[in-house]
Amino acid sequence: MTIRILISFSLFFISSLSYSAETLEEATFAGGCFWCMEPPFEKLDGVHSVISGYSGGRIKNPTYKQVSSGKTKHIESIQVLFNPQKISYSELVKVFWKNIDPSDDKGQFVDKGHQYTSAIFYHDDTQKNIALKSKQYLIDKKYFDRIVTAIRNFEKFYPAEDYHQDYYKKSVVTKLKYKYYRNASGRDVFINKHWKGKSLNFNNEATYTKPSKAQLKKILTKEQYAVTQEEGTERPFKNKYWDNKEEGVYVDILSGEALFSSKDKFKSGTGWPSFTKPLDPKNIVEKVDRSLFSTRTEVRSKSADSHLGHVFKDGPAPTGLRFCINSASLRFIPKKDLEKEGLKAYLYLFK
Repeated sequence: MTIRILISFSLFFISSLSYSAETLEEATFAGGCFWCMEPPFEKLDGVHSVISGYSGGRIKNPTYKQVSSGKTKHIESIQVLFNPQKISYSELVKVFWKNIDPSDDKGQFVDKGHQYTSAIFYHDDTQKNIALKSKQYLIDKKYFDRIVTAIRNFEKFYPAEDYHQDYYKKSVVTKLKYKYYRNASGRDVFINKHWKGKSLNFNNEATYTKPSKAQLKKILTKEQYAVTQEEGTERPFKNKYWDNKEEGVYVDILSGEALFSSKDKFKSGTGWPSFTKPLDPKNIVEKVDRSLFSTRTEVRSKSADSHLGHVFKDGPAPTGLRFCINSASLRFIPKKDLEKEGLKAYLYLFK
């Protein structure tokens, strides 16, 4: 008996360590009735939990009755706790769009009123960039005559009453009520009609195919090839962007994926372009570099796998990081050219 208890405790302890080691992040969406917004997210691999609740309003700890009155300015929302190593925020945003009507400013489907309107509440600049970019993608693709879904800064989320949580599977009675409500709401009819066959490739995933070495040597200069393909380093103070002060976005020289913003560029005194953070972390890959008799963190672009430079922990606030990047790995897109270069979603940075 004692041995069994010890084994059980050990397994529980190991499981707890495994769970605590996960780095979980939050995403908050409003898409009308939260009963209907839970199921599409809960079935996703990498999603730890989905909670129904209220966000965006003016009072603390609102009740369902108060929110339903429309006077609190809260919106029925869900908060998704997810593991970014298993599922990206971009994938969550795609699921969100494909489960709502983004053209309805009166509510969602059969439910009308401000408390049922749609919104993405972003938790940081990365989520904000992705949300804005995805909305612009829908506008550019003309999937709808208008897109009214709000992109809002997250402030506070209040979980709804317990009887609302997992309503669609709580009991036999709630399952039947949910099924009846959902069928009558018109949500599924709309989803099948307006979203079937439509892709949401707003991040251009898997669209870049890296050329062969022979082709790369024709595309790139000798220095660009040495830096991006052979982990070389250009000369400090003798490169294109080390002292560039113009507003705009820096993209990968090959794939064109957005990497850094001039808003995050600072004068480091090193002679290379330096940034406090990447524009979109999903486009950056960090690797351990043990060359030069030391251990450093190498920075590469995700799609093109270009060597960009290194990141150090001696940068200024707010991140304390210094992304030391080779100009030869980058192409600079001035603010005035962002729209024609397909980077319109980043214009908001410079307003």
